Amino acid sequence: MIQTLLGKKIGMTQVYDGDNALVPVTVVQAGPCPVVQVKTIETDGYNAVQLGFGLQKEQRLSQPELGHLQKAGVAPVSRLSEVRLPAAATAKAGDIVTVEIFKEGQLVDVIGVTKGKGFQGVVRRFRVAGGPASHGSMFHRRIGAIGMRQTPGRVFKNQKMPGHMGAVSRTVQNLKVVKVLADKNLLLVRGAIPGGNGTDLIIRSAIKAVKA
Repeated sequence: MIQTLLGKKIGMTQVYDGDNALVPVTVVQAGPCPVVQVKTIETDGYNAVQLGFGLQKEQRLSQPELGHLQKAGVAPVSRLSEVRLPAAATAKAGDIVTVEIFKEGQLVDVIGVTKGKGFQGVVRRFRVAGGPASHGSMFHRRIGAIGMRQTPGRVFKNQKMPGHMGAVSRTVQNLKVVKVLADKNLLLVRGAIPGGNGTDLIIRSAIKAVKA
């Protein structure tokens, strides 16, 4: 059974739960996702399905892409992603997977790309303390010495240094589904998830779900 959907982040808001407590939630548009291709151990060496998400104009897709979608009887989509399965899928090409595969109270994992921050120094990137801020100091927001003299005579790997920050894939695990709005293809997930509004997401049933 497919327990994964493609979607995008809409934004954050607050809702009241069953105990009348105000909880912060992220609104996620999850699906509907057409099944574009089904892979099996016999044909491909592993079990998986290829899901599509989001409508797209035909002129923005290549002819091979259009042919691949037409073979499955699926309208042009803006995004394709493959989902591995532990066993052969019962679904077939052309089937639609909706947000109804998730239930309220269920735990899910959300995979997204964090906001990009560009090139940053070590103070912002790694929260390095830096040097004194006053008393004539000429050393403020720099990294300090990284040299190793004669022994070992090199800079160790993974040394914290200035560089590109953000824009990396991150997975937030065990987020609780507060509400499922099937008629609007929306999922309200407790807490925050990576990325800005409009970020592409993968929502799956939690693989390390905490047992109550």
